[in-house]
Amino acid sequence: MPPSGLVMIIRSLLDTDLYKFTMMQVVLHHFPQAQVEYRFKCRNSGVDLTPYVDEIRSQITQLCQLRFTDDELDYLRGLRFIKSDFVEFLALFHLNEKYVQVLPSVKGNGEIEIIIKGPWLHTILFEIPLLAIVNEVYFRRTQPKPDLAEGRRRLQAKLELLAAPPYVDCVIADYGTRRRFSRDWQEEVLLSMRDAIGPQLAGTSNVHFARLHNMTPLGTMAHEYLQACQALGPRLRDSQVYALERWAHEYRGDLGIALSDTYGFDAFLRDFDLYFCKLFDGVRHDSGDPFEWGERMIAHYAANRVDPRGKTLIFSDALDIPKVIELYERFRGRCKLAFGVGTNLTNDLGYKPLQIVIKMVRCNGQPVAKLSDTPEKTMCDDPGYLSYLRQVFAVQAPA
Repeated sequence: MPPSGLVMIIRSLLDTDLYKFTMMQVVLHHFPQAQVEYRFKCRNSGVDLTPYVDEIRSQITQLCQLRFTDDELDYLRGLRFIKSDFVEFLALFHLNEKYVQVLPSVKGNGEIEIIIKGPWLHTILFEIPLLAIVNEVYFRRTQPKPDLAEGRRRLQAKLELLAAPPYVDCVIADYGTRRRFSRDWQEEVLLSMRDAIGPQLAGTSNVHFARLHNMTPLGTMAHEYLQACQALGPRLRDSQVYALERWAHEYRGDLGIALSDTYGFDAFLRDFDLYFCKLFDGVRHDSGDPFEWGERMIAHYAANRVDPRGKTLIFSDALDIPKVIELYERFRGRCKLAFGVGTNLTNDLGYKPLQIVIKMVRCNGQPVAKLSDTPEKTMCDDPGYLSYLRQVFAVQAPA
């Protein structure tokens, strides 16, 4: 039971993104011995999170008491790409508090440090719940009486835009768990979207709400998977190819969406050859100019004699509904399209959202990093390694 007065934020281990489970299954089958380290970063300037450290720790203590219920395990077992041995592993699984530290930054500037360190198999499920906890603790304290009416007004305006006749084939998904205003607000947003736009809501990345409300859970891989392969693969230059091949070996054609920006888009296109163009169902954009990215991706398919109209381009980088509509108008009819919208759906009540992330920084003792097409998204504690990684993948350092 939670301590008196503590309202649990995370009440189910399914209250996370689907891609955590799809990656975790790969870890169980291919990299069960891997050791990793993750670090937290808040990109907002001037936000003091230190008053909330004790409450965040208390929420983590409660998170680590949770177990998967039989109904939740049955749900996972029913997903076509989840294997029975993974479900049996999850039946015994719980998050362990010993792998997490939360403390005020030694810089004394209002920042906090969250360090997750331990076996990848036993730490991979921390990221999304911890980010959701930090968000909800912060907004509970700073906005004790939130203006939900304003949030509903803003949501209604977005859904009216999407429901307009020219865009009835424009399909979006909720990707907003990690930066949501609150658990209850995310649920309200999802149900409002389903009522307002029906089949235009493809589903949600949140497995808990997908199960509760009979929605489609969505997700494949995240950057941490490709980053870890820098330490786990045979050769650094081949780590992106190695990651994609391991993924294909595990899922045999299922979950075939490749993430394109771990080493920058140029390096991705060099690695994503005819074999991968045919093997994967599509590609996800998560940094850089989405219009330029889409044009180049379609041209790349065509250059490899693959019809882009049979492939899916997923856009998921800081989208709002006007941007979704712009992208839809540019690319419709030229490829299959999907849009994952996060913060703009689940944390738009008139308050400035927290730009917070938890990123893998080490695997098996060596640094790992993402060379994003948006330079400020790169996060690494070893400048020498970052420089070497850029050299290996022929990525120019940002000016």
